[in-house]
Amino acid sequence: MIYKTLRFIFGDQLNANHSWYKEEDQTQYLYVIAELKQETDYVKHHIQKVAAFFAAMENFATALKQAQLNVLHLTLDDTHDDACITSLLTRLAKQYQCQQIQYQYPDEYRLKTQLQEFANSSDFNVSATDSEHFLLPFADISDHFKKDKHVKMEFFYRMMRKRFNILMQDNAPLGGQWNFDQDNRNKLKKTDLAAIPEPKIFTNNIEAILQRIKKHQVNTLGHCSATLLWPTSRAQAKQLLDYFCTHLLPCFGKFQDAMTCQSSYKWSLYHSRIAFALNTKMLHPMQVIKQVLAEFAARQEQITLAQIEGFIRQILGWREYVRGIYWQNMPDYASKNELEAARLLPDYFWSGKTKMNCMKQAVTQSLETAYAHHIQRLMITGNFCLLTGIDPNEVDSWYLGIYIDAIEWVEMPNTRGMSQFADGGLIATKPYAASGNYINKMSDYCTSCHYNVKQKSDDTACPFNSLYWQFMHTHEARLARNPRIGMVYKNWQKQDTSQQHAILERAQWCLNNIEKL
Repeated sequence: MIYKTLRFIFGDQLNANHSWYKEEDQTQYLYVIAELKQETDYVKHHIQKVAAFFAAMENFATALKQAQLNVLHLTLDDTHDDACITSLLTRLAKQYQCQQIQYQYPDEYRLKTQLQEFANSSDFNVSATDSEHFLLPFADISDHFKKDKHVKMEFFYRMMRKRFNILMQDNAPLGGQWNFDQDNRNKLKKTDLAAIPEPKIFTNNIEAILQRIKKHQVNTLGHCSATLLWPTSRAQAKQLLDYFCTHLLPCFGKFQDAMTCQSSYKWSLYHSRIAFALNTKMLHPMQVIKQVLAEFAARQEQITLAQIEGFIRQILGWREYVRGIYWQNMPDYASKNELEAARLLPDYFWSGKTKMNCMKQAVTQSLETAYAHHIQRLMITGNFCLLTGIDPNEVDSWYLGIYIDAIEWVEMPNTRGMSQFADGGLIATKPYAASGNYINKMSDYCTSCHYNVKQKSDDTACPFNSLYWQFMHTHEARLARNPRIGMVYKNWQKQDTSQQHAILERAQWCLNNIEKL
């Protein structure tokens, strides 16, 4: 067959409502969806992540074929000789005698750059179009974000609420306030554990994909069975959203920062787990927002404004915000290291074998499910990396690889910015550093830990405690004038010199023996 135009679809562009597919004359187009070693190997990914992308891509290709479109779905078996995406596109365009190559703008800087260079040098007419997914158009990003300038998320979020008239009443926030953070910081008590709903999971058979991954020696991390629990089609993604709205939304906000190791559902709790479906574009953010708002309107006796606002802030606010930060600051953002951190990740980030129970729980869960919720990422593993001075490049690679929903545009600002403060405050107004006290406040991890969360300096003391004070002490010149953490230094100065010395000595021991913690 001969086609006029080759249209390439990335694995995170599975948007069935894209205008491409609504054009009347489809005979001239060949849609290409391809598994590529380039995309499996640029970082070491969780095996469930690779399998989920491949399965979702295959299902999307099948759906397009059922819609009578011309689709070429290529597996690693078909593309193993293609060194990169541009060589594949060139080969296919020649094979099918295409005059044009079209693609949707990628969401990662490396791909955008690669394809722009290809467009400038190719003999084919290469052009790009919007992915038609995000709420803030790409062209509008520069109106709200400036390179190397801090933008407060709260103000951006309020602008988006007004722009789309979400949770607004007479141009004011519904309920008289913009957010309900103070209502959304509950710890799970023993009486709450039995009420945690069973998570919605799937049993997608991925045996053929796993065989392909092994055959082509894709280097992965984590664990995976023959069936995948994550949604790999638009229908399944919608089922997961429906389940969240029906069973989890009533308690989402209240327990969104909570952690536990005392429940069979400790990994899922009340979280929606739709980020993979959103980031692959099987779900549209406004579709999610509208469904959640409809649920709120129908069940206001069960779902409070605090629950709904906390969730919408993540979709309408935070998700769009980090995208703006990413694009306005790349490529320089990828090398920012404000705190000059240089330590390597300890081995237990790859095994979960550590005596720190909070770290064991968060890392083991990540290896087993390719998932951890935002507080586990920010205040457990991220906090530990911040306190111990892990190189942001190391942290970036681990987060980008291990989480099923991690695509660089969303991962990097969350990791390098929010978690590691490596951007010097472009996102966060202070480092998100915390001692064991915070972990004990928001979880039950500490009750069954090898270390004593109440101690700071003896041999049994929780490493987070001394490392926290060591971090604050090390960066005092940089942080002491920060109004959000000035009180921390006053508390440090109240401690006698011998106690300070003992804490710092314990912290240094922890750093020197980081692999043994």
